[in-house]
Amino acid sequence: MRSMLAATLMFAAATAANAQMTTPPIPGTKPKTVQTVPIKPPAVQTPSETADGMTQGERLALQSDLAWVGQYNGAITGDVSARMVEAIKEYQKNKGGKPTGVLNPQERAALAETARRKQDSVGWKIVTEMTSGARLGIPGKLVPQQATDANGSKWTSPTGTVQVLLSRRKEANPTTAKLADAEKKEPNRKVDYTVVKPDFFVLSGLQGLKKFYVRGTFKGDEVRIMTILYDQATENTVEPVVIAMSSAFNAFPSGPQAGPPPRKTVEYGTGIVVSDDGAIVTDRLVTDGCLAITIAGFGSADRLAEDKEHDLALLHIYGARSLKPLSLTGGAAKANVDVVGIADPQSQGGAAGVSSLKGALASVTASDSALSPSPAVGFSGSPAIDSDGKFAGVALLKPAMVAGPATSVPASQAVMVSADAVRDFLKANGVAANGSSTDAKAAIVRVICVRK
Repeated sequence: MRSMLAATLMFAAATAANAQMTTPPIPGTKPKTVQTVPIKPPAVQTPSETADGMTQGERLALQSDLAWVGQYNGAITGDVSARMVEAIKEYQKNKGGKPTGVLNPQERAALAETARRKQDSVGWKIVTEMTSGARLGIPGKLVPQQATDANGSKWTSPTGTVQVLLSRRKEANPTTAKLADAEKKEPNRKVDYTVVKPDFFVLSGLQGLKKFYVRGTFKGDEVRIMTILYDQATENTVEPVVIAMSSAFNAFPSGPQAGPPPRKTVEYGTGIVVSDDGAIVTDRLVTDGCLAITIAGFGSADRLAEDKEHDLALLHIYGARSLKPLSLTGGAAKANVDVVGIADPQSQGGAAGVSSLKGALASVTASDSALSPSPAVGFSGSPAIDSDGKFAGVALLKPAMVAGPATSVPASQAVMVSADAVRDFLKANGVAANGSSTDAKAAIVRVICVRK
């Protein structure tokens, strides 16, 4: 998701030049020689210094992605640490690269895409526990079954190989030390890791034949504890998820919540007219869960199809005249593109609000490329045009699914879905993309989604 991210680390080194000065000769005098003084090159920036120059949101996204690929097992806080730098080096070594501790744009994009796919594979989502209001990261595909009572909630896999429990209770004068001691005495538990802080505690080890992880805290006399149990055979799949769940757990949330923000009541995007009978391609996420979809200047639209793999949606408007569908012919994407869209959410008048920006591409998969810098939110669904003036793909913005502190706001991820993937999507849904215009500005429309 997961830019891909504006969290990409850049490694810079400067070279030095020697300076030499001599005094011009004066007739009748002995020339004065001025000694050459070498100018020392500036110190090479260390990985930690590079990370210091990033925003906390960028570091959060980086730590989260490293955790999801199994390289980082620390707290996802957005703080610079030697553990984070070592995790980057291990990731680079595993990919056959030089372990510099600093990711280049291609490495960062590949890392983000791998993490996003792992999140998708387990159904990662942030949920609110119904009885307590606590916020948890839940791998919905691993634990699809949920039961709730007055004492909390339990999520389980169909066979019980993975279980997640959120328990709550009242207790007089609790402390984290007392709570940790009580959890250690649970039957069949063998603890091999313990952390006790004033505001939380963590335990992990074996419970019978399962591995367990416990994180708990309290507020006043209310105790809230998250317990994760999983078969040892599932260790490779579950342990990166456990790290994300630990960092995402917010027992007593207040203010901004962990995870991606809730969908807006009214959301705006850009759509591309691709046929003269009113077919429009746009961002699937922008058009999810809409009570009504409106195309500014044309009226209501129906959503006919979606492509969840590439996050594309197919809309249709009826009775529109004088449409100028964009020609979707094009070859392989170049290194740079122009993204043409409507950035200002208040600019609902269509072409009057159209603008463009230049972006650089870094290949991630055969059909997706990381796009940087990330354009404004309203650009999601915009056409990307290559240096030959041809259609290169669709630019999309995706929320960064970061398992970090509840008050942190990670940067959005930007990708470009290739022209081939767009054409395949339309073909699969029986759309004859008959556009002949190369004027992207004339072919785009404002997409407005209204939710509850």
